[in-house]
Amino acid sequence: MAARAAVLRAGAVRVLVVDDHPVVRDGVVSALGRHSDIEVAGHAADAADAVAACARERPDVVLLDLRLPDAHAADVVPRLRAACPSSRVLLFTAFPEHSAVAPTLAAGAVGLLVKDASGRELGEAIRQVARTGAYPGVHPGAGPDASGAPVTPREYDVLRLVASGHTNGEIGERLRLSPNTVKTYLHNVMRKLDARNRAQVITNARAHGLL
Repeated sequence: MAARAAVLRAGAVRVLVVDDHPVVRDGVVSALGRHSDIEVAGHAADAADAVAACARERPDVVLLDLRLPDAHAADVVPRLRAACPSSRVLLFTAFPEHSAVAPTLAAGAVGLLVKDASGRELGEAIRQVARTGAYPGVHPGAGPDASGAPVTPREYDVLRLVASGHTNGEIGERLRLSPNTVKTYLHNVMRKLDARNRAQVITNARAHGLL
């Protein structure tokens, strides 16, 4: 649930923290609280709350986790930009080589910050995004091919839904694809990940850092 900060310091950079892990989210909020020129305007644990909080709070920067329970980050970024056009989205992830990074950056995220960043680095990244509208700290290997498994964005969509337990028919309905097309995408993913069945493709995808 998004939470609003009680008092916002005048002139401070306002940040919305979006992460579904309470320990990570609380740690980020605590770290940002040590910077006198940065204020946490709110926080959210899923895409729906993030979009609502962004529209309400109009933060300068949205710190967005790559993995959310109800949507892909690449799908969340356009929704955030529509809800709060002046806000800049900074991707925040422990997996800079994840195949979902490139689509999320292409969707409009202004850069990437790795979760092992120090509190000082976190503050500097937030300030730079607020000041310049960009953050160059993108991992040089980030992108669909970085993991060694060249899964395309659409194949990744299918993979995520397979991992969530959806059938080919359900995946087709959600992605507006025919069952045969879904089957083709899944076959391609299984081939790329050297998997023989759905269970193995999920296991191998996790080993590659794709899930």
